[in-house]
Amino acid sequence: MLRHAIHRMILAVPVMFGVILIGFLLMQVVPTDPATVRAGPTATPDVIAAIRADLGLDEPLYVQFGLYMWRLVQGDLGVSIINNVSVAQELGATIGPTLELMAASLVWSIPLGILLGTLAGYWRGSVVDRVIMAISVAGVSVPVFFLGLVLIWFVGFQWQWLPFTGRGGPIWTMDGIRSLILPALTLGGVFVGPVARMTRTAVLDVLSADHVRTARAKGLTERLVVLRHALRNALVPVVTLIGLQIGFLLGGAVVTETVFSWPGVGRLAVGAILSSDFPMAQGTIIVLSLGFIVINLVVDVLYAALDPRIRTA
Repeated sequence: MLRHAIHRMILAVPVMFGVILIGFLLMQVVPTDPATVRAGPTATPDVIAAIRADLGLDEPLYVQFGLYMWRLVQGDLGVSIINNVSVAQELGATIGPTLELMAASLVWSIPLGILLGTLAGYWRGSVVDRVIMAISVAGVSVPVFFLGLVLIWFVGFQWQWLPFTGRGGPIWTMDGIRSLILPALTLGGVFVGPVARMTRTAVLDVLSADHVRTARAKGLTERLVVLRHALRNALVPVVTLIGLQIGFLLGGAVVTETVFSWPGVGRLAVGAILSSDFPMAQGTIIVLSLGFIVINLVVDVLYAALDPRIRTA
C-alpha cells in the first residue's frame, strides 16, 4: 500500500511540472506586455524598458523559465503587477472561500445523489426510476452558469429570498451561510446527476449478487437488505467517481465564483487573466492544478485500499 502511494506521488511530479511549463508558455503567447501593464498607458518607452529589465523579461525564454522555477522552489510565487501585492498573500485569502464553497456543495449533493441512485436502482423500470434518471441527465446537461443565472433571477432577484452577490461573512455566521446557499446549490447541482447514475448502476449489479439473495432468504427486511448488503458494497465505484468529480468541481468553481462574485481562487484567476496580471494568473493556475492532482492522488490511493487488485497494477 505504501509502495503504491509513493509510486503515484512520484508520477504526480512530472505532471505538475508539465502544468507549470504549459501555464508559463501560455502567458508568453498573450499579446499584452506585462511591463506595459505595470508601467501604465502613459509611460515612456524608457520606463517600460527599465521595467522589462527589472522583471527579467529581456532575458531569453529559457532563462525566464529557469528563474521562475527557482523562485517557485523557494516558495516565491511573485508579486502582482496590478496592485503590487504578493501572489501568495492573495491566494491565501481566497483559498478559504473556495474550500467553503466546495464543502457546502458536496455536503448536500453526495447524499442526495446516492439516495436518488439507490431508489432508481431498487425500482428499476418504474416511474420513479425514469423521473430520477431524467433529473440526472438534466443535471449533467445543464451548464453551471445557466443554473446559477436561473437561481439568481428567481431566488435572488424576483423572490429576494437569498443574497446572490459576494460573501456575506465567515461560514459560522448567518450572513455567511445565507450568501453561501445559492453558490453551493449551483455548484452541487452538477454533481448530483453523475453520482445518482453511478449509484444506480452499482446497486443494480449488487442486487443480483448471491449474498443479497441469501440475505433475503434469511428473512431480512428489504430496508436492511438494501442498506446493509447492497448499498454498502455498491459504494466502492461510487466513492471513486466522487473523488474524480471533486477534482472537476474545481473547474465548476471558477464559473460559479465568477457568476456570484464569490471571492475565491476561481474568480481571482479570471480577474488576473482579464487584467493581464501574469504572476497572479500563473499562481492561480498552479494552485488549481495542484488541488486537482492532490485530489486524484488521494482517490487513487483510497481506491487501492478498497480494491487490492489495483496495488499490483
